Amino acid sequence: MPVDLSGTWNLLSSDNFEGYMVALGIDFATRKIAKLLKPQKVIEQNGDSFSIHTYSSLRNYLVTFKVGEEFDEDNKGLDNRKCKSLVTWDNDRLTCVQKGEKKNRGWTHWIEGDRLHLEMFCEGQVCKQTFQRA
Repeated sequence: MPVDLSGTWNLLSSDNFEGYMVALGIDFATRKIAKLLKPQKVIEQNGDSFSIHTYSSLRNYLVTFKVGEEFDEDNKGLDNRKCKSLVTWDNDRLTCVQKGEKKNRGWTHWIEGDRLHLEMFCEGQVCKQTFQRA
């Protein structure tokens, strides 16, 4: 069984969030506000079923999925695009590939020590975020 990502996680650092948001086509004003936020993630994992809540003072986002099953994802409140998403385990990393209007889009979550790491990628831009258990 892969690693358990369950928990409440607070953002510690974020690198290249601006570049990632530009790749998504997010407008200037929203990017400036979003860069100031310190989101919290709450991950609930039950075997291969997940719900990932991302909370911030600007927007909240929820994605639910089962590893290995493609699903329709509506990124309302993020970049407002719809895509087909598939999440798989790559050793102890949870990796999502999102197919849609934007190319080479997705994310990877993994734990090192007491930190949760998230890499989000889109059209050649990579944002690296680190979270600490709350």
